[in-house]
Amino acid sequence: MPPKDLKGWFRVPIPATAKLIRDQWHVENDLLVCDGDGGHDILLLDRELRDCIFHVEFRFTKIEGKKGYNSGVFIRTSRDGAFWHQAQVGSLVGGYFFGVTPAGGEIETFNVGFKPCRVKEAGEWNTYEVTARGPTLTLWVNGYRAAVFHDCGLDKGYLGLEGEGYLIQFRNLKLKVLN
Repeated sequence: MPPKDLKGWFRVPIPATAKLIRDQWHVENDLLVCDGDGGHDILLLDRELRDCIFHVEFRFTKIEGKKGYNSGVFIRTSRDGAFWHQAQVGSLVGGYFFGVTPAGGEIETFNVGFKPCRVKEAGEWNTYEVTARGPTLTLWVNGYRAAVFHDCGLDKGYLGLEGEGYLIQFRNLKLKVLN
C-alpha cells in the first residue's frame, strides 16, 4: 500500500499526451482512494519491474442508477504511459486485458479475455491478481483465470492503478517480485 503522502508513486495522464488535472488519489482509513473526479490518469509505482505478481482488491462506491463503472490495473506499462497493459476493472464487466504494446516491433492494440465475466457488482470487493512472467501476462479475477496475453512486447515496466470517472477504493495491494 502507498504511504499517506503517496511517496514512491507518480501520476501519468491518459492518453500520455494529455495533461494531468486535479490530484484525485489519497490514502484514507488504510484504503487507497481515487475520487474519480480529477480526470483520467494512472497512479504508477515508481519502480520498474520484470517478473512479478500484483495483488489488488478494489470496490466501486455504488451510486443508484449509475452504470459503466471504469478503472484498471496496469502492469508492464512504460513510464510515460505510451505503452500500457491494462486489466479492465468495472462493475459486472471487465476481467480482460487490453492496451497498446510494442509486440513484434510494431505498435499493436490488443484485447484478450475469457468468458464468463467474474467481476462482482459495485459496492462489493473484488480481487485481481496480475502476473507478468517472461512475455506472458495472466489475470486472475476472484480466484478464476480470466485472461492470458502471451506476448506483451515489454520485458519490464511499471505497475499501477487507473482513475477514470468513478470513486473507487483499493486495499491489500501486494507485490511479489519473481526475479
